[in-house]
Amino acid sequence: MNLEKLIRDVPNFPKEGIIFKDITTLLKDSTGLNDTVNALYDFAKGRGITKVAGIESRGFILGGALAQKLNAGFVPIRKPNKLPAETISACYELEYGTDKIEIHKDAIVPGDIVLLHDDLLATGGTMEAAIKLIEQLGGEVVQISFIIELDFLNGIEKLKKYDVKSLIHYSAEL
Repeated sequence: MNLEKLIRDVPNFPKEGIIFKDITTLLKDSTGLNDTVNALYDFAKGRGITKVAGIESRGFILGGALAQKLNAGFVPIRKPNKLPAETISACYELEYGTDKIEIHKDAIVPGDIVLLHDDLLATGGTMEAAIKLIEQLGGEVVQISFIIELDFLNGIEKLKKYDVKSLIHYSAEL
């Protein structure tokens, strides 16, 4: 299936000049959703993954499905003040501002083999911060997966030492 045709462009969201790649149109298509989960699973199977960490909020959707298929635990990485127990945090820059993410201090233990998942790679700041959190807790990031990669923003440069898999690549801003 051509997954790219299931992605909707939303101009000027979340701010003027940004073309938002909306995956909700892919998610509502049962075949597209199934093909996406299976393709991401095919990248990750056989890696001994013990935890899948998904980044808020769209990373939760397929991150949970991947964890289930990999027989691994799922760990949410969230925006500040959303997790109820003790957390650690990391700040980062993104293509249209700055933000912060948090993880429970007990979510990852030394020796955990981690797949990090989010819906989209833009500048790489969010994922770079997530990697720092996982590694600070003693986990080993063995793979990073995305549905979409915006190649023209060069976010992959921040993730060069990791095994990164993206299903759809956009080489130029439309």
